[in-house]
Amino acid sequence: MFFGTCDPFVVAYIARMSKPTTLLDARAMDRTLRRMADEIVELNGGTDDLVIVGIERRGVQLAERLVRLIEAQENVIVTRGALDITLYRDDLQTVGPRPVVGRTQLPLTLDGKRVVIVDDVLYTGRTIRAALDELADFGRPSRIALVVLVDRGGRELPIHADIVGRTVEVSPDQRVDVFISEVDERDAVILADRDAA
Repeated sequence: MFFGTCDPFVVAYIARMSKPTTLLDARAMDRTLRRMADEIVELNGGTDDLVIVGIERRGVQLAERLVRLIEAQENVIVTRGALDITLYRDDLQTVGPRPVVGRTQLPLTLDGKRVVIVDDVLYTGRTIRAALDELADFGRPSRIALVVLVDRGGRELPIHADIVGRTVEVSPDQRVDVFISEVDERDAVILADRDAA
């Protein structure tokens, strides 16, 4: 049987075979992070009492880059931290009997601090909810802001980012992959089919 180019089966098959799209290459990611660093300082009215916290895994590396940019621009030392939200997930029972727990490294107290949570991709909002729950164990910040490299939409919870590097419309059958040179040996943000290798 011959399938014409207008055949819905062929159109659906071709759509599923779409090639990955580069949303940000290394240079664009660098420019985006520089802009985001400026926006963090503006949002917080400076750097006093600022604590920048990355969510494991790639959020930690992005947070470290943002801290270095802010420190260079403002000639200050910025307190930094890392969160592993594994034990705060609302789907922990589905992870398995022995979840791999990473490090959480924060100042002894966050009381009165202006905390900026950094993550790579904002999707359902569940990771951020877990991060907020964990932060509550370390005190009561005066403000918590959310900074993400990519907002892909698809929220299941009423959570929004205060600073976004790039906003993209992504269908449920697609994924956003963030590559960080410290982890992946390259910097890029790629849009790909969910089931693509």
